[in-house]
Amino acid sequence: MIDDLDLGFDERDRGEKGRHRRSAMRKRDGKGGGAGKTVLALMLALVLLGAIGGGAFYGFDRVQSYFVTPDFDGSGGGEVTIEIKQGALIADVANTLYAAGVVKSAQAFIDAAEENSRSKNIQPGTYKVRKEMSGESALTMLLDLKNKIVNGITIPEGRTAKQTYELLAKETKIPVEDFEAAAKDPEALGVPDWWFNRTDGKPVKKSIEGFLFPDTYEMPPKATAEVILKEMVAHFLTVTGGMEFAERVEKERGGISPYEALIVASLAQAEAGTKADLGKVARVAYNRAYSGTFPCSCLEMDVTVNYYLEATGQRTKSSKQMTAADLDNPRNPYNRKLRGMIPTPINNPGKDALEGAMDPPEGKWLFFVAVDKEGNSEFAETYEQHQKNEAKAREAGII
Repeated sequence: MIDDLDLGFDERDRGEKGRHRRSAMRKRDGKGGGAGKTVLALMLALVLLGAIGGGAFYGFDRVQSYFVTPDFDGSGGGEVTIEIKQGALIADVANTLYAAGVVKSAQAFIDAAEENSRSKNIQPGTYKVRKEMSGESALTMLLDLKNKIVNGITIPEGRTAKQTYELLAKETKIPVEDFEAAAKDPEALGVPDWWFNRTDGKPVKKSIEGFLFPDTYEMPPKATAEVILKEMVAHFLTVTGGMEFAERVEKERGGISPYEALIVASLAQAEAGTKADLGKVARVAYNRAYSGTFPCSCLEMDVTVNYYLEATGQRTKSSKQMTAADLDNPRNPYNRKLRGMIPTPINNPGKDALEGAMDPPEGKWLFFVAVDKEGNSEFAETYEQHQKNEAKAREAGII
């Protein structure tokens, strides 16, 4: 939806855009609106010309051009593509249309928008419109969503960065290698450097993993890999900022950094079978790695092994297929026996998983196992209780 609020630009930089915006904000209440002023000005011009003499009437057309907003007639012709950016003002849209040759003047579109309250419903995106249209016709086209070019790509929750590149490459025809190259510098894509701080004393490995927020994205035509990944990172920052994720984690999670909580969110996204269990799985991860009550203070989650297998070009495996060498590989930095938290997230978690890691339910659980085909898990504080839960899972044919 088009934003008609002041976005905080410096007054000296507003220029024509600011004047258009102020014009667009005026209400036509019959007490001096734009049309009324134009008519008054024309009447004054006619009186002036009449006073000068009938011989001067030939100059009326020239005088009129100073007071009437330049505008094309009709619905135009040909085709042109324009992009309306997120947060654009009516004046921004008007200037975009004018620059593309769609309207004869930016003011023509602004005047049309003033007269139509639906103008605030114009959506960001890319549109097909025509050249040399009246301001009213251009507005009508932008309000008709059939003129909007939709190239939506849905990135599901829990996909790894590698899986995300493959999906994006398939939909956009941009090579996977382009996404891999763009992702080498997460900070260049917009990830603030403070996100990579850790409080557990482990070295930092800067990775884009975890910051490519899962959602449906509308890809602008001719978008590059860098542009697409920047958009996903920006969306991540918007979502986590709205949740106050970093602030709450630092305040409520006992000294754990937001980055470590992001890792936990990715673990919960990979391990939980239902939305209701995301927070509980996050609590298990915190308890195993940080509480000192789990014998190895390690995660012991097979999903970390599979992340390493995928990252190194190997085939991922089910828990039953994993060998002892897979489960405890000393060369694997995501070893399930590794003390403490792993180096990076193992996927890109959604908002529910982030909420689960930010505010998990209280509990001393150290174990969990899925016990039905709907994905619900049973949680246990002791290994003895966990064995009973495993028996339920076997009886249900889950394990």
